[in-house]
Amino acid sequence: MKLYAINTGHFKLDGGAMFGVVPKSIWNKSNPADQNNMCSWALRCLLIEDGNRLILIDNGMGNKQDEKFFGYYYLHGNDTLQKSLNKYGFEMDDITDMVLTHLHFDHCGGSIKYNSNKTNLEPAFKNAKYYCNEKHWNWATQANSREKASFLKENILPIKESGQLNFIDSQSTLITDLSFIEVNGHTEGMMLPIIKYKESTLAYMADLIPSVGHLPIPFVMGYDVRPLETLKEKELILKTALDNDWTLFFEHDPTIECIKLERTEKGIRAKNNFLLSSF
Repeated sequence: MKLYAINTGHFKLDGGAMFGVVPKSIWNKSNPADQNNMCSWALRCLLIEDGNRLILIDNGMGNKQDEKFFGYYYLHGNDTLQKSLNKYGFEMDDITDMVLTHLHFDHCGGSIKYNSNKTNLEPAFKNAKYYCNEKHWNWATQANSREKASFLKENILPIKESGQLNFIDSQSTLITDLSFIEVNGHTEGMMLPIIKYKESTLAYMADLIPSVGHLPIPFVMGYDVRPLETLKEKELILKTALDNDWTLFFEHDPTIECIKLERTEKGIRAKNNFLLSSF
């Protein structure tokens, strides 16, 4: 097995929304905001190469939205999904399995693209099976008012229409060394991939702990639908990761890909950080 960090660019979100009730005077030290209170965040995905399987976990926000949309989220940087795959010698059509931790636009927007004539939407990974938690699929396709702006039908519905949609849960195992933990604080039925790798374990944090700056237990995003549940889930995951010497992989940290943990007077914190390629 080989793992690759797939960088699809950076985007901006309001710092206050990203840190909830935590004062700006605290979070601004680790994630400095611009003059509009916006912080830059990575759109970092993970590619698993296992034999003849190429499993991609999340795919960023894509590029099919209009200028107005990108005016809200400021997609920036030189990285794209295509360029990052090409860097390792892969093409979009090589992906065999597309795992979606959840269906917020910044995690699944690359799932769907326009056809060559820009007349219809179609799967960006024509040879892949797409995987999502069934509870979450139902949650996203019958979106509540709080999350509706994050669940874009053009990112979601064409997956099912293509016949490529499959469902997974915490009992699913796509390959021997890949399993999943279901969490429900950020959104219903978000899946955290857990990968056994090089006699160790790597945990993909998705939006449970989007960055190193979110390691403190009370640092919970304003986007979370059940923040008190997130508190419990973070505490359990961090304890499990520390006790078992897991590596955490961050989807949104602007600069840090991976960390190991240690216990400090302030709680569980990053012991060190490193690139996935040096794992």
